[in-house]
Amino acid sequence: MDLYSGWRLAKEALGGHLGWKPAWRDAAPKAQYQVVIVGGGGHGLATAYRLAKEYGVTDVAVLEKGAIGLGNVGRNTTIIRSNYFSSENVRFYETSLKLWERFEQEMNFNAMVSQRGTINLYHTDGQRDLFARRANTMRLEGVDVEHVDKAGVKMLAPLVDVENGRYPVLGGFLQKRGGTVRHDAVAWGYARAASARGVDIVQQCEVTGVRREGARAVGVETTRGFIAADKILFAVAGHSSRLAAMAGFRLPIETHVLQAFVTESIKPTLDCVVTYGAGHFYVSQSDKGGLVFGGAIDGCNTYAQRGGFTMQEEVMAAGATLMPALSRLRVLRQWGGVMDMSMDGNPIISRTPVENLFVNGGWCYGGFKAIPAGGVVTAHLVATGKPHPLGAHFGLDRFREGRTIDERGVGPSPWAH
Repeated sequence: MDLYSGWRLAKEALGGHLGWKPAWRDAAPKAQYQVVIVGGGGHGLATAYRLAKEYGVTDVAVLEKGAIGLGNVGRNTTIIRSNYFSSENVRFYETSLKLWERFEQEMNFNAMVSQRGTINLYHTDGQRDLFARRANTMRLEGVDVEHVDKAGVKMLAPLVDVENGRYPVLGGFLQKRGGTVRHDAVAWGYARAASARGVDIVQQCEVTGVRREGARAVGVETTRGFIAADKILFAVAGHSSRLAAMAGFRLPIETHVLQAFVTESIKPTLDCVVTYGAGHFYVSQSDKGGLVFGGAIDGCNTYAQRGGFTMQEEVMAAGATLMPALSRLRVLRQWGGVMDMSMDGNPIISRTPVENLFVNGGWCYGGFKAIPAGGVVTAHLVATGKPHPLGAHFGLDRFREGRTIDERGVGPSPWAH
């Protein structure tokens, strides 16, 4: 793998940039692999990289129906953080955040990791108490978080209207190590590193069926022919339920679309990620100057990567309430990503009822920030057949056994999350 560096960039600039090579091999699929990973997004590529690096499993194919970086991994608001409520989730997402902190050095790839801070605003005494419980759990796990009063919020984010009449801001909880990462570069970095270790990255290869022999999965039907595999992993974000149906079982998952937006560029004015506790709105400013923001999911079930006007209006209303200046900006782009909503709002990294078939899905709103740790945990599961200690609570059997995860402290019910 050619190393990237400032010296190399200067050298290539002087040479007309004619010396660059493709970042990864665009491989043709072989007839058989030890492991086939369906889904060339962040979790699929991170798992392939960890399988090769940590377990020496390089006979791996990552199948992507389109091009690397154009799926859900490039359809989010790029936020990273580890401010969760349950101890198990704090440990998992904190591991991910630490891996983000050394991602660029490990991948030798510029992903524009920016730890600008993430602040969760609260608007009622009850919400403050709930956030305080979350903060205390984080501190018990050794994770940084600090309380910020109303004046502190105004200093951190001057555009926020802390005195708005409907939902005045009382304060917030700040995780300084949270921030943003350039999302498509994450996929490119993992693809490059995995390819360099021998993994086949197979693009334009859609899976159309799963072949079984009895209780065992033996391969996948694709638009480029049948591919046999000793082990198969589904890592397809919003399409997990469709792949599970192909294999003959159901997942406790619904699929919805989540929209995101970016405005025209303005001068630097928002130096942290802000989440609005009253209206489910989150916003940050990109390095190019646009405000990137999003809100809640569209209510209807869909696999379409679009989104409806009703939710667009709700997101804009929440944004204008929190930051009135937002109403003066033009929205340049809007996009939607489909995502798995599991029945307790937490991911599934698990074996399945089909032998040698594994699933990484159900990420709801949290898939992007979890990519590095998701790769570690999923690779361990696929390589050893046993759950990694960091992700043992994400097993599919929790739904059958009544051990669902109450992450938000409001009860493990779908309507509450």
